[in-house]
Amino acid sequence: MAIEFPETFNLADYYLNRRIDEGMGAKTAVLFGRRAYSYAEVAQRTGALSRYLLDLGLRRDERVYIVLPDSPAFVWSLFATWKAGAVVAMGNPLAPAADLAYVLDYIHARVLITVPAVAEALAPQLNEHRDLDAILLVPDVATGEDPEELLMLTASLREAAESSGILVGTLAAAVAEGESSSHRAPLVQRDDMACWLFTSGSTGRPKAAMHSHRDFAFNTEVYAKATLGYRADDITVSVPRLFFGYATGTNLLFPFAVGATAALFSEPPEPQSLARAIALYRPSIVTNVPTMLGKLLASAPDLDWSSVRFQLSAGEALPPTLLARFMEHHGTDIYDGIGSAEMFHIYCTNRPGDIKPGSLGRVVAGYELKVLPTDAEGPGAAEVTPGDTGVLWVKGDSVALGYYGDRDKSWRTFYGHWCRTGDLFSCDAEGYLWFRGRADDLFKVNGRWMAPQEVEECLLQHPAVAACAVVPIQIDGLTKPKALVVRTAAYAEGDITTELQRHVRDHIARHKYPRVVEYVADLPKNDRGKLDRKALKAGATAT
Repeated sequence: MAIEFPETFNLADYYLNRRIDEGMGAKTAVLFGRRAYSYAEVAQRTGALSRYLLDLGLRRDERVYIVLPDSPAFVWSLFATWKAGAVVAMGNPLAPAADLAYVLDYIHARVLITVPAVAEALAPQLNEHRDLDAILLVPDVATGEDPEELLMLTASLREAAESSGILVGTLAAAVAEGESSSHRAPLVQRDDMACWLFTSGSTGRPKAAMHSHRDFAFNTEVYAKATLGYRADDITVSVPRLFFGYATGTNLLFPFAVGATAALFSEPPEPQSLARAIALYRPSIVTNVPTMLGKLLASAPDLDWSSVRFQLSAGEALPPTLLARFMEHHGTDIYDGIGSAEMFHIYCTNRPGDIKPGSLGRVVAGYELKVLPTDAEGPGAAEVTPGDTGVLWVKGDSVALGYYGDRDKSWRTFYGHWCRTGDLFSCDAEGYLWFRGRADDLFKVNGRWMAPQEVEECLLQHPAVAACAVVPIQIDGLTKPKALVVRTAAYAEGDITTELQRHVRDHIARHKYPRVVEYVADLPKNDRGKLDRKALKAGATAT
């Protein structure tokens, strides 16, 4: 599917200003509690902030690091950066200060837009960030409070600003000052850098996948519009936070592309905060993750989903057992799919009228997929036989240019139009994709390879298991599987280890049963809501 974009092309225009041109200026673009912001109001703040950034000296292709909770300020910070011709990078405001400091230096950020707590945590080392010129602060408000309320700088921040020479001010003041600026936005080309999306860092420090303006627009056209059918009357809500590219797309960019409404809540995503958002906003599209789907079944079984047209699931495999439980209880369709920072967003998915439980659906029109042998040295290798497992390769116009500052890793991942994902999949004869794990998650038991996901899916079929993870441990010098299990309420008491072990032995190869079962209250997640396998492996013991 060939989609052409004009040579002069800016995502701020594509997602926002076109809605004004189409007469949607008065339509609600963002909901934040009882507060509502129209497309015209978002465009006004976006334009003023972009002029302020240009007056500040921000130049094309320089980076702005947005580290904010989900609030309206995130929206105009993102679009203003694009309008100014600069590059967006996004971070988690709850991440450790050392991780945020690493990214500041790695991307050579010129401007940081964040909340006071993050700025305070970074203040002692501000002198070390030599590329940073300005920090713009946004109040860390609860959903429905004023994200533009008056904010006073603390003495420690004023002192850090003075000693480092870095300008520290408020985003609201920057918008107000930009209103009187006459600075004109630069012309941006479709292949200029727009966003550096971070990998999850499952095998080391996160790396930035570098994307141009056309990348995001291409995926929006073929996935959000043509495959899922986003509509102008949709209201969207998301469990993953906006700094995660999955949610940046589904809960901000995609609704804006059709004139729909993005509904935000700033609190950490838990069953209670999500339930409040669904009751308040009555969304038609919910962006979810498997972990939250399981929690909702346990803690919010009576939640009213009648407004929801469909839910999206990605980030980790959605076990068919969990999908069946949720759909039986609530009746809403869930479209499980797979995407990556390297491709911006989802390129293979279940979709309206076409759901195959357990699979990740079929390729999105406009992309091409191949399952190749694990030792394939390029996309021209012969594909594995349908049903066999190999590494997934994907081709499409949203592919990143590479990883910033890491040519070696780029050469191992990007092959022109193609991207080697590192994910293990099989593809059946009908073209449905089946996740088999990450190549680096596999481990050998009794001399035979096994994938943790296979054992996890088997355990989830037992009524006692609400969530689980399987990791390798050493027992008497040999590698064996261990299961960490979150129990359902009905099986909260008693030792059911023998029963769970027998369940696995009865349903899959006997050598894969967990030799140790540990019962836990929850499983560790990374800042994108995925199961943190790196943390699980690091903490794995035999008991």
